[in-house]
Amino acid sequence: MSRFRLYPTSTQRAALLEQCAHARFVWNLALEQWSMWTRDKGPVPGFAGQCRQLTEARAEFAWLRAGSQTVQQQALRDFDQAVKNFFGGTHRRPTWRKAGRRLGFRIVGRQATQIRKLSRKWAAANIPKVGWVRLRLSRAVPAAKSYRVTCDSAGHWHIAFAVVPPPIPGPGTDDTVGVDRGVTVAAALSTGELLVCPASSKASLARRKNLQRRLSRSRRGSRRSQKVKATIAKIDGHDRNRRKDWVEKTSTNLARRFDLIRVEDLRVGQMLRRPRPKEAPDQPGSFLPNGRRAKAGLHRGILANGWALLVQRLEDKAPGRVQKVPAAYTSQTCSACGYCARENRKSQAVFQCAACWHQANADVNAAINIAAGRAVSARRETPVRVSLKREPQLTTSA
Repeated sequence: MSRFRLYPTSTQRAALLEQCAHARFVWNLALEQWSMWTRDKGPVPGFAGQCRQLTEARAEFAWLRAGSQTVQQQALRDFDQAVKNFFGGTHRRPTWRKAGRRLGFRIVGRQATQIRKLSRKWAAANIPKVGWVRLRLSRAVPAAKSYRVTCDSAGHWHIAFAVVPPPIPGPGTDDTVGVDRGVTVAAALSTGELLVCPASSKASLARRKNLQRRLSRSRRGSRRSQKVKATIAKIDGHDRNRRKDWVEKTSTNLARRFDLIRVEDLRVGQMLRRPRPKEAPDQPGSFLPNGRRAKAGLHRGILANGWALLVQRLEDKAPGRVQKVPAAYTSQTCSACGYCARENRKSQAVFQCAACWHQANADVNAAINIAAGRAVSARRETPVRVSLKREPQLTTSA
């Protein structure tokens, strides 16, 4: 999607929130009907049947009739698609929408094409029941048949046009690159480049910590807690925008420079799971340390560097040119001779082969193995360049 920042006035902001409330009400009403439907009532009403019920409800209730019919119908369309995704096994069960969370609605048809350019950097979109809302032109507005208006946790409004951009063509030089993702270095390339994702400053982290302390001392649901939450969400939004900007620029650069991009086949979702508790055998009801705090730091590093988002954007921009290589032992294998041992990895950044004494950056060495597709397993199923019976060769004086 092509997303742009909206700058509504106070009156328009109130109208947008009302449209979001109507979309949320229709979604929750459809979810309640679908959840409480029984077999003796016959088949569950589909999208067409719910639209007829919506027409009857709009004729009866004036507050619902004051909203946009397109917004309410598209909420039913989104719910119908969510039910199909649930039965298709691709998504989870549809859940309730709460006030203040996941705010947004969708506009389709001729109303989605009413975009007026005001100047070189500004334009306006005609949103039903709201009026002309200004948007910042960070790039050209695509010709789309629908768009979605959303509000993030920091209170910023955005408009996203549903247009799939064309893939980025490769250079045609048959160049291959390996990408090793890490915590200290966000992405290490087989060419020797070390890419670092911009992180929050120390002042920003300290301010966020102080705000969290203020939030813990605030009464739940009070105005003070809401104000502190909004400030924390604004800081988190800045971090999220920096991370997304880095991912977009990095993925575009890699898609333009290389014809084949190889990355580690990592299951990031499973890596972010909490460790299982360890019960103390001699003390029932007590638990032993399981490294939860250390793993929480690893989780923050993975999320801060956008591991999953980087691969996702690479697959979107370079379809068919991204290959996933098994990540087993890529950081312990020498890229020069192929010798694999745990002692090769001296530290986080130092790699020194115990057989040929090849020295390199540990992340770059792993990226070279990924680029060559030289992932080995514990049983040595992948052939290596050195004999399995060879012992580490010690250096001798001339």
